[in-house]
Amino acid sequence: MKRLFTTLIALLVALPAWAEIEIKEVTSPGGITAWLVEDHAIPFTALELRFRGGTSLDDPEKRGAVYLMSGLIEEGAGDMDARSYARELEALAASFSYNASDDTVSISARFLTENRDEVTDLLRTTIHEPRFDQDAVERVKAQILSGLKSDANDPNDIAGLSFSAMAYGDHPYGSEGKGTIDSVSALTRDDVVEAYDNVFAKDRLYVGAVGDITAEELGVLLDKLLADLPDSTKPIPGKAEVSIEGGVTVVDFDTPQSVALFAQKGIDRDDPDFFAAYILNHILGGGGFESRLMQEVREKRGLTYGVGTYLVPKDLASVYIGSVSSSNDRIAEAVEVIRSEWARAADEGVTQKELDDAKTYLTGAYPLRFDGNGQIAGIMVGMQMEGLPIDYIATRNDQVNAVTLEDVNRVASELLDPEGLHFTVVGQPVGLDG
Repeated sequence: MKRLFTTLIALLVALPAWAEIEIKEVTSPGGITAWLVEDHAIPFTALELRFRGGTSLDDPEKRGAVYLMSGLIEEGAGDMDARSYARELEALAASFSYNASDDTVSISARFLTENRDEVTDLLRTTIHEPRFDQDAVERVKAQILSGLKSDANDPNDIAGLSFSAMAYGDHPYGSEGKGTIDSVSALTRDDVVEAYDNVFAKDRLYVGAVGDITAEELGVLLDKLLADLPDSTKPIPGKAEVSIEGGVTVVDFDTPQSVALFAQKGIDRDDPDFFAAYILNHILGGGGFESRLMQEVREKRGLTYGVGTYLVPKDLASVYIGSVSSSNDRIAEAVEVIRSEWARAADEGVTQKELDDAKTYLTGAYPLRFDGNGQIAGIMVGMQMEGLPIDYIATRNDQVNAVTLEDVNRVASELLDPEGLHFTVVGQPVGLDG
């Protein structure tokens, strides 16, 4: 318990000041590349391993296999069953976590310096010798199926699935990465092993490390962990063709409040106008209570508790999405106001004050993201995957501040498409036909 308490303190305290973060690129003797921030103030390290591909690697008839596999990695490895594995991890005062999304499978490790070698041994066994015991497969499948049954009665999940199917069609993005009740029920242990073989390879690996470890020590650790991975495996699917046409889709659902997801085509992260679009989104719908949509839909008309918008640049497609909920008899008005504000921003742009306020917020809030070693390790991996330069953290706010009013208003006129904005509404809305 004392060691676990020490670990928790390290998680909270071991963070370098964001402005002083110095990222080094490390190449292990075996050729594995990682980004490292050394911080020897506390004997604690966070390690982030991320593999590009994610649930998009599923075969259509085996949807949910990668997600199931990611939930089984911690259910025993080597000669340890699930219970023995959990006891070993606790004894080392370390933590491992696993996550699968549309584009990635990630492994996050947190450990004390005094236990680094033992933790590395355990993590290596985890990555290279997962057991996928049949009883664990059935247990985790049951947990996923329970979640899917719950999702089937959640208006937000229903809206998301309906939108994805419309926007992405037969591409993996067009269906639920967790799978369906039918597809998950049919998955076998062999499918899980195949998913494992499809995910873990060096050509899609990205690594970030922060804490009490030197470049030389990290290189040795990485080769011990990862040198034996195959060089490559199953190809990642091609780009999705986004198909969003203006209009309304109504999904009938017995609830007093309708949930609406609205979307149009988005902008890629590597587009030269991304920062202008990012600021525009903050002003239009991403800035909380100060955004135009929150002011018009909630504050002035009381149509909702909340409305927000998000740029979503995935690896294989980019969309611009928002969400709102309102009573069935008022959702039509909320839709009308949102579309009107979309058109106003496209036609008239934003004001200098709105731009200045957005810049002040976005640059001031940026340092708050660096609130722990684990968060910094994750940010560094994300930077690598997005192709950002190693000095991005130091220059990011300068790039935000460099955006001009003319930039934002030009992007508003080019990006925003009020006629192409599609609303997927789940509920029993009055005055909306789809």
